[in-house]
Amino acid sequence: VLLAYSEVCSSGDVLQHPDVGRMSQKEGLRANSSQFTLEGEPFRILGGSIHYFRVPRAYWEDRLLKMRACGVNTLTTYVPWNLHEPERGVFNFQDQLDLKAYISLAAELGLWVILRPGPYICAEWDLGGLPSWLLRDPDMKLRTTYPGFTEAVDSFFDQLIPRVAPYQYSKGGPIIAVQVENKYGSYAKDVEYMPYIKEALLSRGIEELLLTSDNQDGRNLGGVNGGIVLTGHTDSCTIVEPLAHLTPQKPKMVMEYWSGWFDLWGDLHHVFAAEDMVAIVTEILKQDASINLYMFHGGTNFGFMNGAFAIATPMPKPMVTSYDYDAPLSEAGDYTTKYTLLRNVLSRYHSEKLPEVPSLQARRVYEPVIIQKHLSLWESLQFTEKSEKPVNMENLPVNNNNGQSNGYTLYETIIHSGGLLNSMNNVRDRALVFVDKLFVGVLDYKMLECALPDGKGERTLSLLVENSGRLNYGKLLDEQRKGLVGDIELNNTPLRDFIIHSLDMKPGFVNRLSASGQWNSVFQKPSFPGFFHGKLYVGGHPRDTFIRLPGWSKGVVFINGQNLGRHWSMGPQQTLYLPAPWLNRGNNQVVVFEEQETDGKIQFASEPDLGMTVDVQ
Repeated sequence: VLLAYSEVCSSGDVLQHPDVGRMSQKEGLRANSSQFTLEGEPFRILGGSIHYFRVPRAYWEDRLLKMRACGVNTLTTYVPWNLHEPERGVFNFQDQLDLKAYISLAAELGLWVILRPGPYICAEWDLGGLPSWLLRDPDMKLRTTYPGFTEAVDSFFDQLIPRVAPYQYSKGGPIIAVQVENKYGSYAKDVEYMPYIKEALLSRGIEELLLTSDNQDGRNLGGVNGGIVLTGHTDSCTIVEPLAHLTPQKPKMVMEYWSGWFDLWGDLHHVFAAEDMVAIVTEILKQDASINLYMFHGGTNFGFMNGAFAIATPMPKPMVTSYDYDAPLSEAGDYTTKYTLLRNVLSRYHSEKLPEVPSLQARRVYEPVIIQKHLSLWESLQFTEKSEKPVNMENLPVNNNNGQSNGYTLYETIIHSGGLLNSMNNVRDRALVFVDKLFVGVLDYKMLECALPDGKGERTLSLLVENSGRLNYGKLLDEQRKGLVGDIELNNTPLRDFIIHSLDMKPGFVNRLSASGQWNSVFQKPSFPGFFHGKLYVGGHPRDTFIRLPGWSKGVVFINGQNLGRHWSMGPQQTLYLPAPWLNRGNNQVVVFEEQETDGKIQFASEPDLGMTVDVQ
């Protein structure tokens, strides 16, 4: 049973850390005065966010130890519903998604836990963590008390909450607080929704302090009555005073102090000067507030799980694969200037010397992988669906009628002439256009038309549509269906009679592809799009590395069936993080899905290249 002790620190606060040694616990985290208390003693939350689903499980301990050594006393993490319930009624809490193991590990390493179970998490994560199969319902109203949504939430919470409830402080565990939904004041479509979520947590056994988190504009709309602490999120210290005025007899907490910022394809890499960040942390703490650093360690948007952003623009821009966030601990777990300066500040709030800083992971620059064989996209097609009209990705009858969540979808139909192809703005998000397998153009939010060459007889028009990532924030969540979401027209006439191929590129598909005998030798001229196969030989113990793809254009990289994420030459990101635990001694299967060009080899680097930088504004 996990229990706790406390230590008095030099500033007069009391900081407690979980320990397995105590046999009884007192009162949990309380907010009955201007300071939090834990076990009846003053307590300041010095929090840091690390998401278990963005860090290889083999590195959980490394990242948490580094956070603990920086002076952080509380781990905060979101819970991504769309990973834990990939198909309706099919739940996954194993391996990389073993939340109980993650919470237990945090306790063993001396960290308290604030759990943020959603169901909506934002997090720059596809659909803010909501499962795409919810969008099969044409009337779906996400984040409301619409029955189709609440029934799904109830089913998920029936699985999630009983798994985490035993790890609450009142049961001898490290969870000292639980957040109710997330940033609802910025959405605020249903006044009954937040009370519903609160009751959904309480009725399933959540007993610890409840929190909400909103920006300055959203706090009046995102709160919920009854013993819930309002917290804010910001990149400055200006939020502390408004919080104090709003709840004068309650503790002040910045639930998300943004240590950096995310990056979008086609933009620059965002950085936030270490000295500026630490100066604001210092000021927040001087104002007697608690804090959570979002992110302390960002990790990676592995696979197709990145979100998209469309606040200042009508055209969504997808997040890059790296979620480095310019955080104190880098994407690969390296120390930064921020880490060093932050450790110095946080050490003042501990009476005892901080733990030693753990050593770094070794790196290796492997020899380039030479592509040995390739397979045209057209030779890899499996599932086919015939439909008179286009069918959006989520409504395809695949994955046990849960639809397709991520990846690409290929739509094909017969045409009898050339002319002007008009997407009617129904491409979500980007389509490569082919006539008889020859590339003729791109359709996306900017390019709505494409000229098709003239030709005789029947020809096959193919549109390879990529879901680049669903919005994770804003009021358009209900509209995040992907693929072709309506008619496309050729010479003002809607096209009909489609054959639709689902290409979600799950590990099973990639592994079957690797093992198949369909591959062509590289001596034949490759056709695009296509899959390109090589072998990475690892002698000795595998080490972390970064993949570089100069001479390639856009696509996805798989190592031993694991989807490392998207690459795109337009940047800003130019390398992909390849963690050592995903490599084997000896040969490793490398498969790259590439849309348009390759130079035939995959290169490696010891350091990341996240692109030209721009200061966070």
